[in-house]
Amino acid sequence: MAFNDFFAGEIATELLKQLITISRKSCLCKSSADNLITSIHELLPIIDEIKYSGVELPALRQSQLDRFSETLRGGLELARKVLASGRWNVYKNLQLARKMEKLEKQVARFVSGPLQAHLLADVHHMRFETMERFDRLEGRLEQRLNSMKIGGGGWVEEAVKRMEVEEEASLAILGGVSLDLGKSEVKKMIIGRDDLNVVGIWGIGGSGKTTLANELCRDNQVRSYFNNRILFLTVSQSPDLEQLRAKIWGFITGNEAMGYSNNLCVPPGNLQCQWGSGPRTLVVLDDVWSLSVLEQLIFRIPTYKTLVVSRFKFPTSVVNEVYKVELLKEDESMSLFCHSAFGQKLIPPTANETLVKQIVNECKGLPLALKVIGASLRDQPEMCWVSAKNRLSRGEPICESHENKLLERMAISVEYLNKKVKECFLDLGSFPEDKKIPLDVLINMWVEIHDIDEEDAFAILVELADKNLLTLVKDARAGDAYSSYYDICVTQHDVLRDLTIHLSNRGDVNERKQLLMPRRDTDLPREWERNTDQPFNAQIVSVHTGEMREMDWFRMEFPKAEVLVVNFSSNEYFLPPFIDDMPKLRALIVINYGTTEATLQNFSVFTNLANLRSLWLEKVSVPQLSNATVPLRNLRKLSMVLCKVNNSFDPSVLDMPQIFPRLSELIIDHCGDLVKLPLSICKVNSLHSLSVTNCHRLCELPADLGMLKKLQILRLYACPELKVLPSSIGELIGLKYLDVSQCVNLRCLPKEIGRLTSLEKIDMRECSLNLNLPTSAALSNLKSLRRVVCDDDVSGSWKNVKKVIPDLHVQVAENWYSLDWLNG
Repeated sequence: MAFNDFFAGEIATELLKQLITISRKSCLCKSSADNLITSIHELLPIIDEIKYSGVELPALRQSQLDRFSETLRGGLELARKVLASGRWNVYKNLQLARKMEKLEKQVARFVSGPLQAHLLADVHHMRFETMERFDRLEGRLEQRLNSMKIGGGGWVEEAVKRMEVEEEASLAILGGVSLDLGKSEVKKMIIGRDDLNVVGIWGIGGSGKTTLANELCRDNQVRSYFNNRILFLTVSQSPDLEQLRAKIWGFITGNEAMGYSNNLCVPPGNLQCQWGSGPRTLVVLDDVWSLSVLEQLIFRIPTYKTLVVSRFKFPTSVVNEVYKVELLKEDESMSLFCHSAFGQKLIPPTANETLVKQIVNECKGLPLALKVIGASLRDQPEMCWVSAKNRLSRGEPICESHENKLLERMAISVEYLNKKVKECFLDLGSFPEDKKIPLDVLINMWVEIHDIDEEDAFAILVELADKNLLTLVKDARAGDAYSSYYDICVTQHDVLRDLTIHLSNRGDVNERKQLLMPRRDTDLPREWERNTDQPFNAQIVSVHTGEMREMDWFRMEFPKAEVLVVNFSSNEYFLPPFIDDMPKLRALIVINYGTTEATLQNFSVFTNLANLRSLWLEKVSVPQLSNATVPLRNLRKLSMVLCKVNNSFDPSVLDMPQIFPRLSELIIDHCGDLVKLPLSICKVNSLHSLSVTNCHRLCELPADLGMLKKLQILRLYACPELKVLPSSIGELIGLKYLDVSQCVNLRCLPKEIGRLTSLEKIDMRECSLNLNLPTSAALSNLKSLRRVVCDDDVSGSWKNVKKVIPDLHVQVAENWYSLDWLNG
């Protein structure tokens, strides 16, 4: 096919985002914007089907699409004018409102006319599930839009900013001859050679390949050439090919929503076609390990280029041209090492210059080794430096065939860690490579098995970050004392994860403290199966598989296991039977990396988890909870993320205080089918923190919510269908933090909120413009209130409250939208 604008879906998607904002911000245009949103939701799947089919349209229908593409482009310009118009310019706003009404009628006529039938006829060869796929695509897009997070804050500000400064400084050092040369050579290939569709960056682990690729993606010339249409994906050793292909195809065709739905529309791998001139597009595939995988991720389409980053050199028939990353030169190596070890580019006068040069020389120009080993020796006595030099000098030269030697060198950086910090570092190997690890999961795990409190756990995290052994990534809204740890993630270089596996897998398999699978596999390791005659004394057990059935497991005994991490990718999953043989299990983490919520089987194993204190469920369909099946008497924290939960909240069988008598924290995040909370939640007297976030169908809270006398934190952000807060909220005498941000249909804050004498902070950014506040007199008892985060439109009302609460600080929030949570 040859759409005039082949990527009309991209225009429609961008227009949809603008309309969502207009619906919230402009009273005069709200009705038209809402109707347009409905029409475009109906339209997007049809545009998708045309694009995915490859069918050439008849001239008449092609001209209809061309004209409508221009209508959408005009609508996008109109939407931008509406948002830019000042609220007091009444005449101009009325004119814009009339134009919006005209646009609404044009789009409605197109969507409701006979064209839909004609278009579907042109793609008659598509599978019979087409209409069902439309519904899923539309629902996914709506969920993404309704789930946008709004940000601000400063809880981990110091730690994260320090990491950002360190990274910038490192890049400045690396930005010498080597990096500049690499950027120049690869730029010539991707923007100077039209004959090259697939180009590569090749080098050994830790040589700076990903750093070079990231710098290319930030380069102004590259971004301008591709008009910011750049997609960066990490493939890894155990990729989910279907999900990656769907993301790439969705990006190419201009509807990224498809990448989070399904892959029914994705054409076969290594597709080659001539589709005319679409916009230039660059897809970066980082950490590619297999030729067979790479071939399935390449789509050879004009104006579309692929940049492959790998430790392996692939045939020129697949990767047309390759740039080999050179190791750092002597002066560059010295500058980077000194920056990590001393915080400056040169060897300080107090240091042993000869010793420093010997250690730098042994790092063989590898940026990662220089950064990590340098950071590990910072502030260490000279005897530690001598020991490090001696151990490094016993290694062979680092090259492609000596990955284990690289790991041995990197291991030196871990040897100088405090014992507890080292154990926490090794725990990171429990999670799959190249995945973001929610900090909530790590903190819970460390608290349970290392007998430390949350403050100590976070201090360890910062120390590991300072030593370049992990990277902190924060959501823009994270940062203060009331931020959820879920707003912050941890990432780790794949070489460092290899190091955790390398160190954990030393010694007899039955005696390892961490029993970990290096990467996803179809079965459990044979080494485990061969040693089932003896108990496994591991404290942490981590598995990573695809779908598992009952017959796929074998019996294993874990008398000392306190943490089990279950990583998998499938639609159905039989929970490990050996959970029955984990009497000391304190933390269970179940994460599905597939595209849809998985159905869990063998939930009966939960009946024996009497000591379980923390349960994390992600992207699964949570079974029905009852006292008979899940008596989790000691559970303190329950987290359900991206789950289907409605079946689990059947009020006829769910008695939460009986099932969870000691529950102190409940997190329900991105659970799209949650409509109401169970009434029995109000009787969980031990609850300190309740977070129901990004649940776009939640429409009401229990009337007796005020019974939760110990509740200190109540987060309700991004629940757009929530219209009122129960008046009983005034009875939450211990409440310190209330978050109702992005509850766009919330009509008012109840006057009873003025009775919350312990309340310290309210976050209500991106709420309805018509949200009514109680009178200043009604709020005068909020003596503990110190901070309110809100939009500019309502900040004036809160500033009036300052007359009765002098210490109140009113912070006007900046708009911030993110879909990063979808990239897992």
